[in-house]
Amino acid sequence: MFEQLTQLAQQFGQDTVVKNDAIPNKKNEAVINEASTSIITGLQKMVADGDLSKLGGLFQGDNAKDASNPAVQQLTQQLTGNLSEKLGINSGTAASVASTLIPKIISALVGKAKDSGDSSFEISDIIAAVSGGGDNAGIMDAISKYGGQFGLDQNGDGKVDMSDAMDAVSKKSGGLGGMLGGLFGK
Repeated sequence: MFEQLTQLAQQFGQDTVVKNDAIPNKKNEAVINEASTSIITGLQKMVADGDLSKLGGLFQGDNAKDASNPAVQQLTQQLTGNLSEKLGINSGTAASVASTLIPKIISALVGKAKDSGDSSFEISDIIAAVSGGGDNAGIMDAISKYGGQFGLDQNGDGKVDMSDAMDAVSKKSGGLGGMLGGLFGK
């Protein structure tokens, strides 16, 4: 997933970074790589801190491109700090770059994850990347906690659990992948 994020950062970084006179050309690649890294580590931090509703909120409607979205704000602040601290970019320039790049990259990422015709980003890959590829229990806890709000309660019992997964498997919803897709609006 990091490679795909880097490609998105490069795509959106042309105007924001490469053509930006305030960023020395020798730092262009580092700024673009830092944007990708900051997004992954920021999303991982949300999972680790239990901010799963914030993460799930990115996948609802057009929230990913909304600069006032709490997750987008958190990722923008993280990138701003990293650009200033790690790369010595002026704080005003860093804030401008981050506030432009993060919503565009996150919106493209979410758009690709929600697009059933685009297999370049799969929701399962995003979950694996943000959960560190290991224990997905936190993500599954969030699905149980917030899944009813997203229509994942297959049997209408007021909770999302294994029986909902079994019901989903028996329907044309695509099993657990369909449930996860439902959570993220796919």
